[in-house]
Amino acid sequence: MQLIYKTCIFDVSDHFYLNANAKFVCLGNFARGTGVMQIYEVRHGEVQLVKEIEKAKPIKCGTFGATSLQQRHIATGDFDGNLNVWNLEVPDVPVYSVKAHKEIVNSIDGVGGLGIGDGAPEIVTGSRDGTVKVWDSRQKDTPVANMEPVEGETKRDCWTVAFGHAFNDQDRCVCAGYDNGDIKLFDLRNMSLRWEKNIQNGVCCVEFDRKDINMNKLVATSLEGKFHVFDMRTQHPTKGFALVSEKAHKSTIWQVRHLPQNRDVFMTAGGAGNLHLWKYEYPAERSKKDADEVDMGVAGTVNLLQNVTLSTQPIGSLDWSPDKQGLCVCSAFDQTVRVLIVTKLNRL
Repeated sequence: MQLIYKTCIFDVSDHFYLNANAKFVCLGNFARGTGVMQIYEVRHGEVQLVKEIEKAKPIKCGTFGATSLQQRHIATGDFDGNLNVWNLEVPDVPVYSVKAHKEIVNSIDGVGGLGIGDGAPEIVTGSRDGTVKVWDSRQKDTPVANMEPVEGETKRDCWTVAFGHAFNDQDRCVCAGYDNGDIKLFDLRNMSLRWEKNIQNGVCCVEFDRKDINMNKLVATSLEGKFHVFDMRTQHPTKGFALVSEKAHKSTIWQVRHLPQNRDVFMTAGGAGNLHLWKYEYPAERSKKDADEVDMGVAGTVNLLQNVTLSTQPIGSLDWSPDKQGLCVCSAFDQTVRVLIVTKLNRL
């Protein structure tokens, strides 16, 4: 791994790659309580600031997942529960804005944009208010789906959301992780809860290995240093999905991101300031019959390929470049953004 870095004067909460020119966007907040979006570019081995955009509210999360390749509009969630979509070329006023939640938007994801996933471009948000909502920016004010606790059910803090299963115009799923260890899979086609499981500790991040295919694998990370890989191809009526669990870090695993060029390789970001690179190995047979001749999944194994410690502070966000294999950016609580190049990935 090779490394270059840039120290920021604000708390970085999220960041994403823009395009093949090694540009990326950092999101966060200044100490004075305002939000900020900064566009950086890697030039001649250095990270250089291209543009800075300050906003009234602190920004918690963002995604390009529901925008076209031409527009590159970024959707952000802020500390006041607002969902905004910004044109970074003309960022004064959002092109779409809605009061999405009563409390902070903890997590956001998009699908149907960037040529990834069939169907309409949609945005999903998860909040401390316990709700998970799906939005279409062509529809003002009202979510197209609202997953909230039923009456009498305890409201749980939703920490992470992710789209998946968007392999045709009709099918689409949302996975959500909560502070009490619940993982819930919502089927948006049938508007139903398809599956749920509790992993005993707060769920920090969930991600499908690909959004735009029939569900294949899901990785969930947790507070106490474990991650779980679920084989999503075979769902048993009582046992659910097969999984393999790994005690990967000595502290919280804040993020997981799959390599865009190889869905079986993924990186985890830990609370001790380290990154771990993993590869999932499939079993010889991905399903088998149980005693009642019902199909059930068979989990594979995970192998650690590489690990590196970058900071004494937790690494809270991570993203791979969609165009340049091995190029990634991460940020830690020490207000430093680091750009890494992971080599030899084409040999895996």
